[in-house]
Amino acid sequence: MDILSKLAEEFPSIRQDRAQNIINLIDEGNTIPFIARYRKEMTGSCDDQVLREFNDRLLYLRNLEKRKEEVAKSIREQGKMTDEIQTALDGATTLTEVEDIYRPYKQKKKTRASVAIERGLQPLADYILAQDKNADVRAEAEKYVDEEKGVLTIEDAISGAKDIIAEIVSDDANVRKKLRNLFMKNGEIETRLVNAEDEGAKVYEMYADYSESIAEIKSHRVLAVNRGEKEGFLKVKVTFNDTIAKRITGAGYLKDGGYSTTLVSEAVDDGYDRLIFPSIEREIRAALTEAASEQAIKMFEVNLKPLLMQPPVKDKVTLGLDPAYRTGCKIAVVDGTGKVLDKTVVYPTPGPKQNVEAAKVKLKELIEKYNVDIISIGNGTASKESEIFVAELIKEIHEATGRDVAYIVVSEAGASVYSASPLGAEEFPDFDVAERSAVSIARRLQDPLAELIKIDPKSIGVGQYQHDMDKKRLDSVLSGVLEDCVNSVGVDLNTASVSLLKYVAGLNAGIAKNIVTYREANGKFVSRKDILKVPKLGEKAFTQCAGFLRITDGSNILDNTAVHPESYAAAERLLQLFGYSEEDVKEGKISDLPNKVKEYGAEKAAKEVGLDVPTLNDIVAEIIKPGRDIREALPKPVLRQDIMDINDLAPGMELSGTVRNVVDFGAFVDIGVHQDGLVHISEITERYIRHPSDVLEVGQPVTVWVKDVDVKKNRIGLTMKNPAAKKKNAAKAQ
Repeated sequence: MDILSKLAEEFPSIRQDRAQNIINLIDEGNTIPFIARYRKEMTGSCDDQVLREFNDRLLYLRNLEKRKEEVAKSIREQGKMTDEIQTALDGATTLTEVEDIYRPYKQKKKTRASVAIERGLQPLADYILAQDKNADVRAEAEKYVDEEKGVLTIEDAISGAKDIIAEIVSDDANVRKKLRNLFMKNGEIETRLVNAEDEGAKVYEMYADYSESIAEIKSHRVLAVNRGEKEGFLKVKVTFNDTIAKRITGAGYLKDGGYSTTLVSEAVDDGYDRLIFPSIEREIRAALTEAASEQAIKMFEVNLKPLLMQPPVKDKVTLGLDPAYRTGCKIAVVDGTGKVLDKTVVYPTPGPKQNVEAAKVKLKELIEKYNVDIISIGNGTASKESEIFVAELIKEIHEATGRDVAYIVVSEAGASVYSASPLGAEEFPDFDVAERSAVSIARRLQDPLAELIKIDPKSIGVGQYQHDMDKKRLDSVLSGVLEDCVNSVGVDLNTASVSLLKYVAGLNAGIAKNIVTYREANGKFVSRKDILKVPKLGEKAFTQCAGFLRITDGSNILDNTAVHPESYAAAERLLQLFGYSEEDVKEGKISDLPNKVKEYGAEKAAKEVGLDVPTLNDIVAEIIKPGRDIREALPKPVLRQDIMDINDLAPGMELSGTVRNVVDFGAFVDIGVHQDGLVHISEITERYIRHPSDVLEVGQPVTVWVKDVDVKKNRIGLTMKNPAAKKKNAAKAQ
């Protein structure tokens, strides 16, 4: 296979020469963020997501070619290679096809067929398989009766020969491919409920007597069925018309050979029932699970990125509140940089120590003492009661002083994981677990990326069935998301934690620790080049990481931009070309540079300063605003000062909300009533969409209308289709 041509075919947006460039850059050890940001002229400005998909496919195709070579070598060593087999191997496009071709030549465990072959029955199997009308099978079989070999009767000989034929048919790659395709197109998944009396079975009631086409079953249902089966509440099977399947299985083997053909037909049926169907069923289930897992991982990736990239609420003194009943609400006040100023425990929620008034007094004291701007409330246990308490508190403060304090409910998913982690203990050795959690809840509002990066992504809670996924594959994808987010934002070299630094392109946990250790021993870095003094950080790592590190008050203003040091000289020539100095950059006096470049001609300017056009444009965007944070352009989080109750909701009510999670069947939206509402995919927009993620992402502010409310089940149905507009359109239609 020509891997380059195959990749160019599968990625039509990438020219073949650029595909070759990408392969070369990857093989040279360059990281995806570095290639995406600093080698745009070589890739055609491919973004990091496309580059990761390209890299994944490159690895798959290389593994496929390697496996083909291994299989071909094994078959040749057995002396069984033919032109037909080699052609089939060359044409195989998946690992499954390669394994099908290899199946007849693979060293097998002991099978009924292998036992029969050991007893010398292969010639009899070939004799029967020839299906000569005039053949006397029983007379031929009698020649193979041998007590020493365990063939006691003619029937034993024929039965063993049929076992060999059944395995020959089962190992036929063409038969398996036809059946697999047929099952995928026309087969069904059937489920039935078991252990129905168990409480846990209620979750799977919809699958009690359920069937769905394999071709149409949705990913989330595949994963739900798998989990139900794993937990012992569902029996699952693949079904297809046996008669048709057996007819296809025997089509290439059955002739008009009288008794011989009858025996072959029986062997075909046995091979299908005993060998082919169980194997195909496993393959179908595995293929469905793999596809569903990839979709779930993709959803996690789609949800995680906007969550990590939520705009930071900078320079605001924040009070973090970790809600609880019995043990009280843990409080932590942090300044605008995340430094902990104070901590305490209050008891405003129902429990043995409840004291609402004392809690109000204490929080009013903290808010006044530290000039708190925002209260960040975790959305876990006792969150609703805590939110009601905070809303009353804010109202009282406003009435008494005229001062406005806002609050926001943040996802506390993973906060407890961080709090109990070695990292949490290292950061706050004198705090208990709940106190660390309160700090995390405050900080994740101030800088979501810097705080959430400390938590295992699987614990952040924006996916579906993430704990059922292949750990290695999930970790690989999520590490890519974390890496992309960290590098797209950039990292302050003088304040970043090891947790952040280890995701910078070219760095790892060991080098990140060395950077922090060096910084603590020698003071702030004043230049990007200073990091070359860090142990184990060589030129190669420097090339990859330098552009993603920031120094806010260093010796060179370009160190506080995404301009790579390799382009500093060109950037300086660019400034000189248009009559600017470094001081002008520092003082923000070059805002008209983009217009000047446009008037002069980007291509001409790029050529004169020794750059390509994409890099020139990136440098211009960076130097007109050093230190810019790309997250600032995104919609800000919705702050609240009052609360609603689910009982206050009524159909048709218009509300503002924030998307909390996007799944295959819709999106969950926080509308400020503690319980998230569901916008089903059919209620997102009037136009057709393939998936909710086509139009929605985590953290996105949305306008919704209440569709229905079930107070008993605590369910809220929402729509993004304006009911008034629908009525108006309906009236027009009449």
